[in-house]
Amino acid sequence: MQTSRSSKQLSSPIASIHGSVSDVELARGLQSGSAWAIAETWHRFAPMVLMTARRALGSESEAEDLAQEVFHRLFRKAKTLREPDRLRSFVFSFVVRVLKSELRRKARGWLSFREPQAFVDVGGEAVDMESRDLLRRFYGLLARLGTKDRLVFALRHLESMTVDEVAASMNLSASTVKRSLARSTSKMSRWIESDLGLVGLWGGKGWDR
Repeated sequence: MQTSRSSKQLSSPIASIHGSVSDVELARGLQSGSAWAIAETWHRFAPMVLMTARRALGSESEAEDLAQEVFHRLFRKAKTLREPDRLRSFVFSFVVRVLKSELRRKARGWLSFREPQAFVDVGGEAVDMESRDLLRRFYGLLARLGTKDRLVFALRHLESMTVDEVAASMNLSASTVKRSLARSTSKMSRWIESDLGLVGLWGGKGWDR
């Protein structure tokens, strides 16, 4: 992902001293442009944004670039939040939009030429070279899914979001999410079954639809 914004713009010089405020209070502060709310929004949601981006893209550097874009858009559009009690979903909606755009851009040859070290473990743990090769193959299979199915699969199975949460984040109906999930899960299960290494690593996940 190309971006001209420095990662320093994501770092806030203001300490997180409002960690006890509710999402509703935080949303209202964000809407008013309060410096403390901007800082707290970063502290509260940046880990979630970065982890989601890492797992969807498989790349640390691309996840950081994507996070910059997400928060840039979020802070610019904060006043459009109509339901302060849904701040988390509001943040996630920007993650999904930016991810959809990035995944469409990379639809051809997605991750094909990256070194194994560039990939991020879907479980968040350090991995050896053999495991990195398995991750490369897993991300390669994930890349074969269409953009919508890939995002639905990643949010449901890698981020452990509920069907309703995925639907809200992607602005889809629950029935559409369920159909996409069934389709993507079926394909991924079938593809993984043809790779003995991946079967051993992910075969017991018990993905439900």
